[in-house]
Amino acid sequence: MSDKTVIAVIGCGRIAQGAHFPALSQIEGVYVKYACDLIPEKAEAMKEKYPSLVGEVITDYKIALADPEVAAVMVLTPNYAHYTVTMDALKAGKHVMCEKPVTTSYALSVEMANEAKRQNKILNIGVCNRYQSSVERLCEMNKNGEFGSIYHVHCSFRAFRSIPGLGGAFTTKAQSGGGVLIDWGIHFVDLILYVLGGAKIKTASATTYSEMAKDMKTYRYRGMWAEDTSDVEGGTNDVEDFVTAHVRTDKATISLSGAWAQNVERDELYIDFLGDKKGARLDYGGQFHLTSGEALETETSTHELENMYLKEDSAFLESIKTGIKNKNHVDNILESMKLLDALYLSAEKQEEVKL
Repeated sequence: MSDKTVIAVIGCGRIAQGAHFPALSQIEGVYVKYACDLIPEKAEAMKEKYPSLVGEVITDYKIALADPEVAAVMVLTPNYAHYTVTMDALKAGKHVMCEKPVTTSYALSVEMANEAKRQNKILNIGVCNRYQSSVERLCEMNKNGEFGSIYHVHCSFRAFRSIPGLGGAFTTKAQSGGGVLIDWGIHFVDLILYVLGGAKIKTASATTYSEMAKDMKTYRYRGMWAEDTSDVEGGTNDVEDFVTAHVRTDKATISLSGAWAQNVERDELYIDFLGDKKGARLDYGGQFHLTSGEALETETSTHELENMYLKEDSAFLESIKTGIKNKNHVDNILESMKLLDALYLSAEKQEEVKL
């Protein structure tokens, strides 16, 4: 396999199955020597589906870390395992692509970033929207001054009764680090800070609620993401299902509202960028609608929506070869984690937090 980059994939659940394995299968010059999962059937399914891509199936990730042929690992585990697995991989001399969030707190995220520096290894984070076609275009437009001054950004990530895996890892703070804010919100806030050009946080104020499934056994829904991980009989729900916040940065203010579940039968996932020359509404994951303050007209973008996971994984593999940090390098994501911590602290203290 000397002509290919040899990697291991640790964690073969939904994000691996639905995003990263399909992406890796389209990239020339990569070989997944190990597919690892505590539930071997999940890894076996990937080997069966991608026989030319995947080599061995293992349940102990340290087998992969001990293999000198493995240059890098992708950490696609639940949030609570990000820190331990990534730190072990870095100390074993491997480059790492770790899914979002970096880990369950800003302090641990900084530790991971510092370890990557000590080991002189690439550590990328899976905030995939930095490679979403519309986001890339909005970022370039802002750099070119097309919006004028972006003074405020508002985002909504609200859904109708959509709590994932109720009672399981998603709603257990010790495993997830939080609820809708760390699960969905990290994508939105990181996207915003990125488009703004690396905005730095000044103050943060947030309020969180956990109202919709106070009694898990009576919670009603039409469909539940990750329902196979739910445990409404004996599980835990100690995270927020709703968040509202106001943030001041050195570039613009940000307001947000997010809900895993709400009693409004509509999913509202969008981001508004308000500039004094132009403004844009980004339909999350889709096109954007650009409005000119001079022409008083709105135009909807029509560009191709490329596979952001393919671009993200390709960029990681390229960084391994060149040693050049790209936009998903952990150093570029820490401000997003700092914001999440500040918002959770504000909600806990019920007061504004200054950074």
